[in-house]
Amino acid sequence: MRTVNKEYLQSAMFGFTDALVSTTGVIVGISTGTGNKQVVILAGTVTILVEALSMGSGQYLSSKSAHQLDNQESFRVPIIGGIIMFCAYFLAGLVPLLSVVIFPIEYSRDVAIVASLSCLLLLGYIKAKIVKVPPLRSALEVLIIGGATTIIGIVVGNILEV
Repeated sequence: MRTVNKEYLQSAMFGFTDALVSTTGVIVGISTGTGNKQVVILAGTVTILVEALSMGSGQYLSSKSAHQLDNQESFRVPIIGGIIMFCAYFLAGLVPLLSVVIFPIEYSRDVAIVASLSCLLLLGYIKAKIVKVPPLRSALEVLIIGGATTIIGIVVGNILEV
């Protein structure tokens, strides 16, 4: 079996988790606060694009810095890590956004939350298979940590409703 590059796994986990949590928080928070589908789609699209680019470039720069500190000449790993981070964030960010695009705004929030939490659970399970740890524990860990953060976005959206 082929080994997984540690930095690539970190980039993928961080990108997928961050997008599922933060994009869901933004989409659900704004949806709860405004109830305007077009505003939610705009905010979600901007969030996904800006954050995917920011996360990908940040991953590249931070990894490159660490490689420079170790006097490594090859920057292949930082470049690939940045691309993985960008792709992971972009793809996972589509989960809550597509919920709003496809479903009426009145219940697209619920669909976005359920879809994102389900993806967090699945992400934890897949991660467990890759790193060979108990799948249920890993899946629940990712779900609980990501889910708690998502709930904060919902609460803030409800408190700051406009």
